Amino acid sequence: MRLRKEGPFSGRNDMDSELPFFNLSVILRATGHFSIVNKLGEGGFGPVYMGMLKDGRKIAVKCLSKTSSQGVAELKNGVILITKLQHRNL
Repeated sequence: MRLRKEGPFSGRNDMDSELPFFNLSVILRATGHFSIVNKLGEGGFGPVYMGMLKDGRKIAVKCLSKTSSQGVAELKNGVILITKLQHRNL
């Protein structure tokens, strides 16, 4: 698996071709280091944070909690589903 290093994305791999992978530094900057002020709520997977990328795009970051009964595969499926939906609130 090769990852691109330029820009905010660390790359994509074949298994997750529908999901971009952001560098952690980009996510930390966008969410204020997961500041409580940016916490939107808590779901079955764990906390969700809002953030703003350097280019002005708003993002939501779902974090998988260590105590979650759901796994990485379920989290990825949920994120893929949300990205396919087209709604102004998503």
